[in-house]
Amino acid sequence: MGSSRALLLVAVAVAVAGLATANFRDDCDIPWEPQNARFTSDGNGLSMALVSNYSGCMLRTKKQFIYGTVSTLIQLVPGDSAGTVTTYYASSVGDNHDEIDFEFLGNETGKPYTLHTNIYADGVGNKEMQFKPWFDPTTGFHNYTISWSPCMIVWYVDSVPIRVFRNYQASHGVAFPTSRPMYAYSSIWAAEDWATQGGRVKTDWSKAPFVAHYDNIHLDICECGGYGGCATGCPAAAAPCQLSAAELGQMQWVQSNYRIYDYCADPKRSINGQKPVECGLAQY
Repeated sequence: MGSSRALLLVAVAVAVAGLATANFRDDCDIPWEPQNARFTSDGNGLSMALVSNYSGCMLRTKKQFIYGTVSTLIQLVPGDSAGTVTTYYASSVGDNHDEIDFEFLGNETGKPYTLHTNIYADGVGNKEMQFKPWFDPTTGFHNYTISWSPCMIVWYVDSVPIRVFRNYQASHGVAFPTSRPMYAYSSIWAAEDWATQGGRVKTDWSKAPFVAHYDNIHLDICECGGYGGCATGCPAAAAPCQLSAAELGQMQWVQSNYRIYDYCADPKRSINGQKPVECGLAQY
């Protein structure tokens, strides 16, 4: 193991030290194309392959939760990954679903991935924010974390917050996920019709299989039981209700230097010339 990788893993270990260690093999299922998944001998590592336009792979936690923090290390598909989408997200099941997304949109060799974030609440999304990474996500593992509390949702990369979506449901009528249990998911799939430069660049299937690697999943969640009941007063729901001054500075640095799309700045997302309500409210 190289020294830079060792230092990264130490830093990530510190960042997730408070989270409960889980195991891909024991704590998750493969509901889609299990033949394209490979576990390490101890179950703590996982690779998932995109083999063709119709054959990718998906992993899902066995447990559902309302509120909590989910975290894992990911090494993205190297080389020409155009048209591929690797994901790490949380989602409910059924109508009017809630969802919190990390999606990693592949690109031509030598061009950066797009880190795509979004949130669905009551079945409505269209809250995208995108970034280019400040590192090469294909040469080593990096930690991606979703923290969901009653106050806010925070997306972290290597313990650096890149985005916040606050709960303004009661005060301003902005939909926020509060009641639908979610699973955590990881997947790799084909989306050459839109994923790379709006679909202009197609997947080079001669490069298949495209393989993404995952390591060390952590789940600190308010677990929901088999009868739909969810833990109340769960410590995992008691995350701070705003970023620290240091975290706010980190997020502002990322958004100033690496954000490439914000739905709040997109006139196509305005209605009668008005931006979505939450765009005028503090998000930290």
